Amino acid sequence: MAASTLIAVPASRMLLALLLAAGSNAGTAHAQEVPPPAYQLAAQRAGIPSAVLYAVALQESGIRRNGRIVPWPWSLNVAGQTRRFATRADACTGLQQAMRSTPHTRIDAGLGQINLGYQKHRFTSPCDLMDPYRNLAIAAEILKEQYVPGEDWLLAIGRYHRPAGGEPAARYRRSVSRHLARVQGTRPTVAALAVRQETSP
Repeated sequence: MAASTLIAVPASRMLLALLLAAGSNAGTAHAQEVPPPAYQLAAQRAGIPSAVLYAVALQESGIRRNGRIVPWPWSLNVAGQTRRFATRADACTGLQQAMRSTPHTRIDAGLGQINLGYQKHRFTSPCDLMDPYRNLAIAAEILKEQYVPGEDWLLAIGRYHRPAGGEPAARYRRSVSRHLARVQGTRPTVAALAVRQETSP
């Protein structure tokens, strides 16, 4: 697991983060956790299930707050080290510093941990990735591109992490399936079926 650096977040700065992170109906066993509106909107625009997008964000940028794991919008992963910031401006500054000393293919940013090097065609400025809404739109686009109609969404999720597949993609699918089950209020073993049914005509 990557090392993590957490910068203290003032209560006044948590409003946007909580709006982006807090689903409803959480806390009880097998109770569905509805993805927050920002995830629903990005997923709808891309034509993917919102539960899939939210589960990926939980995996990519999740942080434990008040006994729950929630996605954190101002997160970076720099060469395997997780860094979290209190504000978008702080995250942008941290991103610019990281870019001076680290290959861009080793930097992931934002809610969906978009890779700066491999996904550079999707944004104009690297700090665009610190805009939570833009980041979610890009993550949703990537998931849509990785999905093959009729296939299990978990396969697309694995390719989101590693398009070449293999064991790294399989490990990632297993991790995300636990988040997906929590979001859907199901057991991990049936999460894939539920996602397939949600997208069926």
